[in-house]
Amino acid sequence: MESPPPVAVVAVPFPAQGHLNALLHLSLQLASRGLPVHYAAPPEHARQARARVHGWGGDALRLLRLHELPIPAYASPPPAATPGGGGPAAFPSHLMPLWEAFTAGAPAPLASLLAALSATHRRVVVLYDLANAFAAEEAARLPNGEGYGLICTSLSTLLWWTDAGTSLLRELSVGCIPIHTYIPEEFMEYSRKRARSDQTIPSSAGVLTNTCVTLEGESIDFFAEQLAGAGKKLFNVGPLNPILLLDASSSSEEQKGSSSSDKERHECLRWLDEQPPASVLYVSFGSTTSLRGEQVTELAAALRDSEQRFIWVLRDADRGNIFTDDCGEDHRHAKLMSEFTEETGGRGMVVTGWAPQLEILAHGATAAFLSHCGWNSTIESMAHGKPILGWPMHSDQPLNAELVCKHLEAGVLVRAVEKQREVIPRTTIQEAIEKVMVSDEGRKIQQRAMAIGEAVRSSAAAGGASRKDLEDFVAHITR
Repeated sequence: MESPPPVAVVAVPFPAQGHLNALLHLSLQLASRGLPVHYAAPPEHARQARARVHGWGGDALRLLRLHELPIPAYASPPPAATPGGGGPAAFPSHLMPLWEAFTAGAPAPLASLLAALSATHRRVVVLYDLANAFAAEEAARLPNGEGYGLICTSLSTLLWWTDAGTSLLRELSVGCIPIHTYIPEEFMEYSRKRARSDQTIPSSAGVLTNTCVTLEGESIDFFAEQLAGAGKKLFNVGPLNPILLLDASSSSEEQKGSSSSDKERHECLRWLDEQPPASVLYVSFGSTTSLRGEQVTELAAALRDSEQRFIWVLRDADRGNIFTDDCGEDHRHAKLMSEFTEETGGRGMVVTGWAPQLEILAHGATAAFLSHCGWNSTIESMAHGKPILGWPMHSDQPLNAELVCKHLEAGVLVRAVEKQREVIPRTTIQEAIEKVMVSDEGRKIQQRAMAIGEAVRSSAAAGGASRKDLEDFVAHITR
C-alpha cells in the first residue's frame, strides 16, 4: 500500500494587497522548492494575486494550486480621500465590509479544503496571516496539521503591544507614537474579535517574518526570546520579494532579459532606460490611501519646482474588489495632470494605474523612493538599496518610517509623524526631495541605503541568515 504524500502547504492570506503580496511571495518561494502549495483566497483576491504578482517569471503561478474561498456579498465603496494622509481618517475603512465578509464566510470552505488535504497527506501545514485567527483555529483542529503565522508587517510593529517591547523601540528611537493612534476604533474592535495575534501566535507551531537581521536585528532578538519561552520556532525569511538587479547602463533588451518577468515591459521601465543612473525619484503611496486634491496639487508643485526626474504613481486606493466596473476615479486629477505634464516637459512620468514597483526600485536609474512606508514597500526599497522619503499614512507605517529614517538612517521624514493629518505644503516636500536627491547629506543617505541593500541581499543569498531560515523551515515542515 502506498504511503500518503508527505506534506501539503495551504496559504491563507488576509485580503489586502500588501498582505496578499507577502504570502504570495512566500508561497512561490516554497513552491519553487518543490513543495505542493495551495493558495486559498476569495475569488476576486485569487484573481488579484494573479494580476499583480511581479518579480517572478510568467509561469511562476503555475507552481501554485489556487483555491477560491466563497464569501458573502459585501459592499465595495470608493475610498475616501484624505488631506495629508495621516491619522485614522487615512485608514482604509472602506475595506471593512470585505474583511467582515471574509472572516464570516471563509472559515467553512477553508475547513473543507483542509479536511480533504488532511485525509490524503501525512501532514498539512497551514500558513496564515496573523490577521486570520480563524485559519489558526482550523489548523489546530486537524489531527495531522501544523499552523504557522506570517507577520506581514514589520516585526517591530508587534513590540508596541507590550511594555518591554515599547521600551526597546524607544531605545532604538522608533515608534514615538502608539500604533493605535493611526488605527480607528472600528478596526481595533474587529481585531479584538477576529484577528488578534494573541490568538494566532499561541495556537501556532511557529512564526515566520518578512524581515532580516540587517533591518530589525534587535526586534528579532527580543521576539525570539519571547517565542522560545513558549516553545515556538521563529523563522526570519525576509525579504520575501524577489531581488532584481537591473543596470541602468544596460540596453532595453538586456534589461528585459534580466528581469524576472517575461511579460511586456511597462512603459515606465522603458522611460527609465533613457534616464541617467541614480537620477529618478519614485513616488507611490501604496494601495490603501487616496490623497485629496489640495495635497495632490502641493505634491505636483514640489516635484515641478525641485527640477528632479520622477515617476509618480497617482492612483486612488483599492476598493474591496479592484475589478469593480467603476473606473472613473483614476481620472479625477486629469486636468491637473495634463497641465502638470506640460509644465514638467518630459522630466517625469505620471502613472495612473498599477506600476511594476519591484522593477522600478531595482532599476539603476532610480535614486530614491517617496513612500507611504508600508512594510512591503519598505523592505523592497531597502533590499534594492534605495533610500526612502517617508510619508506614512496609517497603521504600522509611521513606525516603519521612523525605523528607516531614525534608526537605520537610510531616509528622511517628509514631515514629523505627529503632524501627518495636515496638508503638507509644497515647500516642505520640495526641501525633503532636494535633501535626498542633490545635497551632500543626501549622498550620505544614499550611500547608507546602498550599504543596507548589500547586507539585505547577502542575507537572502546562499549562506545568508534569511536563506538559512527558509531552508530550515522547509526542512522542519518536511521532516
